[in-house]
Amino acid sequence: MIQIDDVIVTLDVFREKFLCNLDACKGQCCIEGDAGAPLEQEEVEELKKVLPVIWDDLSPEARAVIDKQGVCYTDPDGDLVTSIVNGKDCVFTCYDESGCCYCSIEKAYRAGKSDFYKPVSCHLYPIRVENYASYRAVNYHRWDVCKAAVLLGQKENLSIYKFLKEPLIRKFGEAWYSELEIAGKELKDRGII
Repeated sequence: MIQIDDVIVTLDVFREKFLCNLDACKGQCCIEGDAGAPLEQEEVEELKKVLPVIWDDLSPEARAVIDKQGVCYTDPDGDLVTSIVNGKDCVFTCYDESGCCYCSIEKAYRAGKSDFYKPVSCHLYPIRVENYASYRAVNYHRWDVCKAAVLLGQKENLSIYKFLKEPLIRKFGEAWYSELEIAGKELKDRGII
């Protein structure tokens, strides 16, 4: 592990390879699992604000869930997460003609209809950030639905921290990411990764 400021980063973030492969997985990370995506408190208002922009892209089932319980809920672990449909699908999913799942929030952002990209936990995946009393931990979350991303990352020799440069900067800042890159180089030079 390495520490930058109050953030501890596991070596897997440097060692493991990853590159999303939507052609292979069809966006399963948005439609599988037993809870929604983790949210930061300030993101709840952003989700509410973008709702009118994306409403027509959401399924009737997703709209019904949002009407009933809102854009988020507290899961059994006490974490704030996006609302889900049928116990798994994120309410913010939408599909293209080939059945590939996309984030309706990101779609609106890319179309210039919103200034909110999507929840940072989604942007950071497969990294999960855990908050503790005196520090935060950055961990690699392994999930079999991302097997194709691991294989493509290995083929392209792309480390997780390099693949996730943009969301890591979004979460921790450019200066922090620069230190992460220096740590990655030092780990490589020492033969640790």
